[in-house]
Amino acid sequence: MLAASFNKPKYTNLMKNITLFALLLFFTTISAQENKNYDFEILEDGFAKSWNIFGNGNHLVTVDTETAYHGSNAVLIDSDTSKSGFKAIGFDIPSDFDGKMMKVTAYIKTEDVAEHAGLWMRIDPSVGFDNMSNRPIKGTTDWKKYEVKLPLKPSQAKKIMVGGLLVGTGKMWIDHLEVTVDGKAIEKAGPKKLDAVQKDKEFDAGSNILLANLTETQVENATILGKVWGFLKYHHPAIAGGTYNWDYELFRHMQPIIMAKNASERDTKILTWIAKYGEIKPCKKCKETNAEAELKPDHRWMTQEGLSIALQDKLKNIYKNRFQGDLYYVDTFPGVGNPDFKNETVHEEMPYPDSGFRLLALYRLWNMVHYFSPNKHITAIDWNDVLKKYVPVFVDAQDELAYEIAALQIIGEMKDTHSNLWGGGDKLKESRGAFYPPIHVRFIENQLVVTDFYNPELKDATGLAVGDVITAIEGQPVSTLVAQNLAYYPASNLPSQLRDISRDLLRSDTKMIEIKVRDGITEKVMDLTLYDPSEINGYSWYPTPEGKSYKILDDNIGYVTLANITNEDPAAIAKEFIDAKGLIIDIRNYPSAFMPFALGQFIAPRGTEFVKFTTVNLKNPGEFTMGSPLMIGAGNIAKKKFEGPVMVLVNELSQSQAEYTAMAFRAAPNTTVIGSTTAGADGNVSTINLPGGLRTMISGIGVYYPDGSPTQRVGIVPDVIVEPTVKGIREGRDELMEKAIELIHKKAK
Repeated sequence: MLAASFNKPKYTNLMKNITLFALLLFFTTISAQENKNYDFEILEDGFAKSWNIFGNGNHLVTVDTETAYHGSNAVLIDSDTSKSGFKAIGFDIPSDFDGKMMKVTAYIKTEDVAEHAGLWMRIDPSVGFDNMSNRPIKGTTDWKKYEVKLPLKPSQAKKIMVGGLLVGTGKMWIDHLEVTVDGKAIEKAGPKKLDAVQKDKEFDAGSNILLANLTETQVENATILGKVWGFLKYHHPAIAGGTYNWDYELFRHMQPIIMAKNASERDTKILTWIAKYGEIKPCKKCKETNAEAELKPDHRWMTQEGLSIALQDKLKNIYKNRFQGDLYYVDTFPGVGNPDFKNETVHEEMPYPDSGFRLLALYRLWNMVHYFSPNKHITAIDWNDVLKKYVPVFVDAQDELAYEIAALQIIGEMKDTHSNLWGGGDKLKESRGAFYPPIHVRFIENQLVVTDFYNPELKDATGLAVGDVITAIEGQPVSTLVAQNLAYYPASNLPSQLRDISRDLLRSDTKMIEIKVRDGITEKVMDLTLYDPSEINGYSWYPTPEGKSYKILDDNIGYVTLANITNEDPAAIAKEFIDAKGLIIDIRNYPSAFMPFALGQFIAPRGTEFVKFTTVNLKNPGEFTMGSPLMIGAGNIAKKKFEGPVMVLVNELSQSQAEYTAMAFRAAPNTTVIGSTTAGADGNVSTINLPGGLRTMISGIGVYYPDGSPTQRVGIVPDVIVEPTVKGIREGRDELMEKAIELIHKKAK
């Protein structure tokens, strides 16, 4: 139930999603009636007309006139060297039609594909995405028809993109695409039906709001306006159901309210604004907040921020008689309950929005977190104080980069490793440097340590060795660089921040940087050559493992890594490992398949409780109630349970689904968790789209142990703390594995 919605932070998948999102925004829009060139028969400048090529791999993409399924041409994507990169072709389709289900089919032929070939389709903003990553085409295959399909959701869809991609090495031919809606060609689909919100287009090109250098009174006015606007958005009976374009209603009243000379004038203008939407009728269905709720609505700002009694009374009356129908701007995902923020405009055509749209971005994000985040109570500072802090930051953002940094900074206030600038952020990416080091580094014992070489053939040229400590970059101590940049790497805890910042510290816009290195004996200053990402087989957290996910170690100890586990593996593991002395489950990774129940049934008795969740009450935004515990242990993969000691390995790479899985396995009676603090961001994610094409996420459900202990920001605290050392890295040792084996031997006696 939970597997499909967990955020997957593994680098390759994130980069696919982010790169697709960023690059595809610039596709040329093609009218629904124009020739789609789905057979690649029409060429222009040496390639298929209206098709785009993108990706971070060094693959060659050409039109093949000799190997085609239909007609004369097919597209060939070919690579024998790019192990970690990808190349894709894409076509942009306007979202001006109606329907329920969209499907793309194509014929694909492959040769020696090592990792992943397939079709892909994306409906933005964040309506749906499928790139066949859970059913990749591998190896050598003849022409075969494949498909991807997604719910269209016409009211939300703004941009639709389709195509094919190849990840890693091999060859892929693609031909004869067909795109249908509800089984019919797009040309036969009816036009999209616009609701009242979508028909209001007055501010599509800009808000016409000009704000800068606000006074303290104006900042206060803007803060109150943002809180009132958000409250009305989710509570007012005439607004919450989608009768008005609430973004554009804000623009119609923003300037005079913010420019009010004093609080009395401001509140009078707000009351006049609210009166526009009619009288509030008594609500017979509205209920008091559940006394047992884990979190209760926080309306302190109504009485603690200097609002007039008349405005306080008006807002309290609206809350008492709040909207009880289907909210236009938010729903919850079925079966899970995390928020589904819908019908929010993205305006990617304005990467640097005007001051009105920038304030809209701030207001939207603040209110989504305020009413729908299950973890608002554990943010860095009181969330009620955050809005006022960032009003001048957003208003005075002077360019696209400053706007992106402002968004990143408030995202950081949430202290949620799920939250980052996952979409947009082009200028921010550029500012971090176009060239990358040929080495992988991690913070070990608070030092930046070389842990791997992406390309073995480049190792000698670097003059470095695994275990070397980089102490300075371009004359700046690493500790200083970390202190200067840590605020721009949002995360739940420091280990996760250091994990994320490590991959960027050595980036630069020049192809060579100066570093100071200590090898344990001497310290030296040297030059390090950097590379375009397409020239190296880089990875963010860990390389993709090869071979099976499980094996028997010496002394009959079973080892399982979840990094490349498949849904079929648990049955084999249960059979082969039943008599093992002990079992090591390595979750220092993001699980490639959902294992809490599939593998958990092998090590835990039936009815073993391991987790419970809080979810929001949409009829009373801000109220979160605790559900009943979930259990593992049920299943039939093995006739009997594994009764030996189980060691679960975790560290800062264990995030989201990895943490959830560790919780499940920890509940088994013979489990010991070994390692260090995990990322502290568990549960299904909810996407937030902001003006300028920015996209972030929040952890959408509260995740707790059965006894009520939280996991957010805390992470999975190991039973036995073991962290790698610089000495161990130099000696090529896995100190967590060593401790796990040691404990198995002790417990097995």
